[in-house]
Amino acid sequence: MADLTTRVGSMTLKNPIMPASGTFGLEMAEVFDLDCLGALVLKTVTPHLRSGNPVPRVCELEGGMLNSIGIPSKGGQYLIENTLPKFAPYSAPVVVSISADSAEAFAEFAESLSATNIDAIEANISCPNIEDDGKAFAMSAEATFKVISAIRRATHLPLWAKLSPNVGAPADIARAAEDAGADALVTTNTMLGMAVDVRTRAFKLGNIMGGLSGPALKPIALRVTYQCARAVSIPVIGCGGISSATDIMEYLIAGATAVQVGTANFIDPSIMPKLVTALADALDAEGIARSEDLVGAAISGDREIARVEEIA
Repeated sequence: MADLTTRVGSMTLKNPIMPASGTFGLEMAEVFDLDCLGALVLKTVTPHLRSGNPVPRVCELEGGMLNSIGIPSKGGQYLIENTLPKFAPYSAPVVVSISADSAEAFAEFAESLSATNIDAIEANISCPNIEDDGKAFAMSAEATFKVISAIRRATHLPLWAKLSPNVGAPADIARAAEDAGADALVTTNTMLGMAVDVRTRAFKLGNIMGGLSGPALKPIALRVTYQCARAVSIPVIGCGGISSATDIMEYLIAGATAVQVGTANFIDPSIMPKLVTALADALDAEGIARSEDLVGAAISGDREIARVEEIA
C-alpha cells in the first residue's frame, strides 16, 4: 500500500487529509475513528464570546454553498477549559484555528494557547482587521506580515496562515506570511459571493454576502494553491471543493503538501476516512509509492523564472 505519511514543517502526519475549520467537530467521533486523519482542525475560535451573523446563515447553490456564519464563538477560555480536554485521548495532531480583530489580539490569544497541549495554530487572517477599516488582514501583504509577525513572536507552536482567495496577487500575500514566520499556508478560505431569492425578492443570507465553498470553488482554490506553492518554500495546504481522491491528487500535483476537506463533510460525514482509503488505492493503481512523490509534480524549472503572472 502507498505510504501516505506527510510532513508539514516540523509536524509528521500519518496522511495528508484533515478537515477544514468550521466543518468538523467532536461529534464526528461517533461516525469514525478520528485518529485515522492526518490532523484535526477545530472550528475557528475568537478570544471572547461572539454571537455570529444574523440568520439565515447558509444557502445551497448549484455546485456548492454560501455561508455567512460570522464565526460564533464561546471564547478562548471555554476552548481551553472545555473543548481541548475532550481531544486529549486522540493521537492525531490538534490544530486550533483562531481569529481576532487586531494583530495584538491575535498575538495574545496565540500566547495563551501556547501553554496547552495543542500541536499547531491556524491563523484565520481572512477576518476583518479593525486597525485597517475592517479590511481582512489577508487582503494586503503589509497587514499579513504585521499580524503573522505578531503571532510568531507570541508562540513557539507551528503557525499556519489561512489565506483568502479574494485578492489579485495571492503570491505576494503568501511571501509576506512566509517572511513573517509562518510555518505553512492554507489556501484558501471561501470566495465572497451572494445569492438572491427571486420569489421573495430578497437576499438568501441574512448578512447579504457570504463565502462560496464546495466544487464551484475548486478551480479558484487550486489556482491560488499553485501560485502560492511556487512563490514560497514552506508547505501549502490546499483547501476548496475536495470530495474525491482525484481532487486530492490534483492539489498535490499543483504544489500542496496536504489538503483540507470542507463542504463535503456536510454531505457525507464519513467522507474523510473514505478519502484516506481512496487516496491509497488511487496511488497504488498509478504505481506511486508515496503521496509526497506527487507534491509539486506540475511545478518545474526555476521558481523565479517559472513564477506565474499574478491575476490583476
